Amino acid sequence: MIQRRLVSVVDDDESVRESLPDLLKALGFAAQTFSSAEAFLASDYIDQTKCLILDIALPTMTGLDLQHELRLRHKEIPIIFITARRDETIRQQAFGQGAVEFLYKPFSDLALLEALNVAFQTDGHAHPSADPARFDS
Repeated sequence: MIQRRLVSVVDDDESVRESLPDLLKALGFAAQTFSSAEAFLASDYIDQTKCLILDIALPTMTGLDLQHELRLRHKEIPIIFITARRDETIRQQAFGQGAVEFLYKPFSDLALLEALNVAFQTDGHAHPSADPARFDS
């Protein structure tokens, strides 16, 4: 059995938590969703997560706070930030703390695929089925 790489999604928006896993699975990944940073930290999925898609604006612990906490715990998970809020200061802060990509909602399937390619190249492994040509439209 081929084991799929786990991409975890942390977003308080239920529609994101419902739609992204379907897309991730279609791209050949396993997916797990969490409604808060705290739920992700309390889960058994941290060590299995190969990429984290993380919303900036979460209710209590923000995406940047979670990024910092993961660094404190020495968890080197590539992070793709997603947000509806266009704030260049936050974007620069995320990249400064090691984010691999930063997408503004709404984003296209192709933009997410390209971000995942960057994340897995950063991890040292490009995903074999992550071919941007599959999403030419």
